[in-house]
Amino acid sequence: MHNQVQLIAYANRFGDGDLASFTNVLRTRFDGVYTGVHILPFFTPFDGADAGFDPVDHTTVDPRLGSWDDIGELSRTHEIMVDTIVNHMSWQSRQFQDVMANGESSPYHGMFLTMASIFPEGATEEELAGIYRPRPGLPFTHYRWGDKTRLVWTTFTPQQVDIDTDSDEGWQYLTSILDTLSRSHVKDIRLDAVGYGAKERHSSCFMTPKTFRLIERIRQAAQDRGLETLIEVHSHYKKQINIASKVDRVYDFALPPLLLHSLFTGHTASLAHWVDARPNNAVTVLDTHDGIGVIDIGSDQLDRSLTGLIPDEEVDSLVKTIHANTHGESEAATGAAASNLDLYQVNSTYYSALGRNDQHYLAARAVQFFVPGIPQVYYVGAMVGANDMELLHRTNNGRDINRHYYSTAEIDENLQRPVVQALNALCRLRNTLDAFDGTFSYRVDDAGHDAQSAPIELSWKGEHTSATLVFDPARGLGADDTDSVISLRWSDADGEHRTDDLIADPIK
Repeated sequence: MHNQVQLIAYANRFGDGDLASFTNVLRTRFDGVYTGVHILPFFTPFDGADAGFDPVDHTTVDPRLGSWDDIGELSRTHEIMVDTIVNHMSWQSRQFQDVMANGESSPYHGMFLTMASIFPEGATEEELAGIYRPRPGLPFTHYRWGDKTRLVWTTFTPQQVDIDTDSDEGWQYLTSILDTLSRSHVKDIRLDAVGYGAKERHSSCFMTPKTFRLIERIRQAAQDRGLETLIEVHSHYKKQINIASKVDRVYDFALPPLLLHSLFTGHTASLAHWVDARPNNAVTVLDTHDGIGVIDIGSDQLDRSLTGLIPDEEVDSLVKTIHANTHGESEAATGAAASNLDLYQVNSTYYSALGRNDQHYLAARAVQFFVPGIPQVYYVGAMVGANDMELLHRTNNGRDINRHYYSTAEIDENLQRPVVQALNALCRLRNTLDAFDGTFSYRVDDAGHDAQSAPIELSWKGEHTSATLVFDPARGLGADDTDSVISLRWSDADGEHRTDDLIADPIK
């Protein structure tokens, strides 16, 4: 992956509804801002039960969006990342429909997991209670298989039927996806929900040793096809460090809530600890198509004796502050309040979670861009977007609060906002300084400061340029919303530069 800022976006929600418009927007409005793009599922259909994460056909582009030729055209100017949905597919897929019609005589019946696949002699209450899933209840749905009714494994929703990745049929299905992507100018793949993809008895069926063997198998198959792999797993921070040692890249999901914690409290000690401990082969994010993860900084969900980066009571306080900053909007979109029961994340845009504070938002982006890793910006975040309550009320899907549809005209309107212009300038700076390919260092400036709230200094030095960011969130507590909490210095061929306010004194 290129070490420059990338965009995460739905092709139909950023532009005028298809891949051609999406490509035009990237090339004309964001030239030099985003050099790569993670295109969220555009397979057939892109608008299923889970916004494309329940593909009926994972190897075809939904014709309403375009074709693989459109992906190839975009690849001429942007590095492309695409999802490989490992754990499940749609119940409406031809394979599962064949199983429903023909039962065990279907050539695909071994491709799908049932309760009996893992528990052929039945399961105890303790075994069933020990299965980890991101929703309440058991991960099974009644489906008719020929002349029988079976309990099909459905980790996420009843419409998403789980694949038996141990089976020949399941593995051939996954490699057929990799074959298609490798032929279609895709460079990077994101393994969606892979943490749930390997089930076995007497386990949580989540991030077990068997899961790591599956990840390594997929990674090798992808590497053989010229694809680099990014793993998407929400879990305890020490597990993320462990995962990172076994894969090409892993998301830094701890950074977004830690930055919110720092900006809400002025405390930097936990953030500084994470900067020291975190894996550097990371993709950094503040926001994604899902919510703002919180389990990534709390105690382990399966073993509470494994403490988090911050105490659990501070995680609870963090969530309450987000709800307060959004005037209850995030609370209305999270948990049992909406149709999707998200147990490990808060549904809100990052900007709204910060109380729509421009300075704090830019400060968080600046830290994201300065910690080691490849930065990705979600398309709503690129527009510094607020919660879309109208869309939430229309769909009752909590995640839609952060999945606004931006027409080209609305994009142009938002590009006139100073905070969006400041973000784009920061992206261009991150993309052009060779410092970010050089040596990273950091220090905590505890001289004259409380150790818990001392400013953090992040620095990069390259062959021709250098850059330093000072993050001082305590400076913003109780202050006017227009007060900056960062200071940025850099050097390039034109000399030394500094700004203490990315809006009032923008990067030129």
